Amino acid sequence: MKLNYSIEANPEKTSKSIGKELHISRKHAHEISTAIKGMKVNVARGFLENVVLLKQAVPYKRYVKDVPHKRGMCTGRYPQKAAKEFLKVLQNAQSNARYKGFDSDNLRIVLVNTKKGHTFRGSMAKAQGRATPKNHETVSVEMILEAQ
Repeated sequence: MKLNYSIEANPEKTSKSIGKELHISRKHAHEISTAIKGMKVNVARGFLENVVLLKQAVPYKRYVKDVPHKRGMCTGRYPQKAAKEFLKVLQNAQSNARYKGFDSDNLRIVLVNTKKGHTFRGSMAKAQGRATPKNHETVSVEMILEAQ
């Protein structure tokens, strides 16, 4: 499956990275992407590492039904699995920037986009020969960093 970037970025100032068909929640991925968009790379890396360590919550703006408030902020959660995958994509984009010769201290996240990936169909056996569908959805994450 070919996955294209959402925008055409200037290759002389930007570095790109895509994580294809990651096994994470679409809702968690959306909330993390809105939280880190526009951050500097070092700040975003620290934020995601704090989410993995349960020290800082991701603010939830869209998917807030039955989500509790956190101290000092609005509704939020700690999506650890999704944060780990975002860290891998961010590290890949940062490595691409280093390969191009950009200074890693002056990089800013310009675009973080999530797309629905492939849905793996499955079923769970029940009593008396019945079955319930058990599908696994995937998410593709694209990230573009720009040198300031």
